[in-house]
Amino acid sequence: MFLKNAWYVATWDYEICRELKSVTMLGENLVLYRRQDGKIAALEDACPHRKLPLSMGRIKGDDVECGYHGLTFDCSGTCTRVPGAERIPHVARVRSYPVEERYGLVWVWMGEAEKADPADIFHVEHFDDPAWGVNRGESMTLNCNYLYMTDNLLDPSHVAWVHQSSFASSACEETPLETTVKSDGVTVWRWMLDSDPAPFYAPFLQFEGKCDRKQHYEVRYPSNAIIKAIFTPSGAGGEGRDLPSNTFLMDSYNFMTPVDENRTKYYWFQMRNFAPDDADVSARFAKSVRGAFEEDRVVLEAVHHGIATMQTPNLDLKIDVGPLRFRRRLAQMIEGEGANRVAAE
Repeated sequence: MFLKNAWYVATWDYEICRELKSVTMLGENLVLYRRQDGKIAALEDACPHRKLPLSMGRIKGDDVECGYHGLTFDCSGTCTRVPGAERIPHVARVRSYPVEERYGLVWVWMGEAEKADPADIFHVEHFDDPAWGVNRGESMTLNCNYLYMTDNLLDPSHVAWVHQSSFASSACEETPLETTVKSDGVTVWRWMLDSDPAPFYAPFLQFEGKCDRKQHYEVRYPSNAIIKAIFTPSGAGGEGRDLPSNTFLMDSYNFMTPVDENRTKYYWFQMRNFAPDDADVSARFAKSVRGAFEEDRVVLEAVHHGIATMQTPNLDLKIDVGPLRFRRRLAQMIEGEGANRVAAE
């Protein structure tokens, strides 16, 4: 169901402090907290004695004390104290997880710790570029499997019907899609030429009249996405062309963390190539994006329920090439990971 050897977003960095925070990721329960030096620790959220969540305990220095019988664990998961015992049993330990902070997010490696490489964390272009603005995102929990979300983020065509008041334009309905497959993920894209700007973007364009617009929907394994919106004056756009200086660029970064088989935690933020210090623009973007994602939530939760209870097979269309290619490769990666675990055992 899940690819374990990968970095997943656990939470926003500001949500982790000197208090214990429970998080469920990929069906596993974790407890996160900040050490005295400010770094984050992540442990299995279950005392090995009676499996009471450690998040119901308390922090003692840099260690976590179980709230049931006082067993205490350090940041590596090693038990440092068993009250009343002459010695600490060698099996008295909990799993620890590699953790990194980047882009205001807390990333946790859910697989084999020795394979964790911070260089593999999703790269966000322009994040530290003062010429680019950032509207800090939010998060939401969707009652759907994460693969329905990756499907959605590899499907520019849904915009025409789900987001009619924001991202849609008439060109979104019929312009054919292109699919590019790479080793790290799949991209579905298209240029829509000489079309009307979509309502969401129109107030921010630095030109009048019709536009050439590119939709770039890219999802990388296992479940991270970048959605690029590119707008130029009509006649100036197109693949492989040098774009004019008044081109509108917005990169939307989307991170989906499976909570379990039926729920997904969704994190996002956007980068833009204009108004880098304009708080009003950021607020307007944030409000509009949240509204659009709420439209996605309604649809995806209904899709999850519909497929879970379907009485006839679902139909795949030509527009589903990208999502199907992504799912097929991800399934192979998950299967390969499982085979390696069995071989190691």
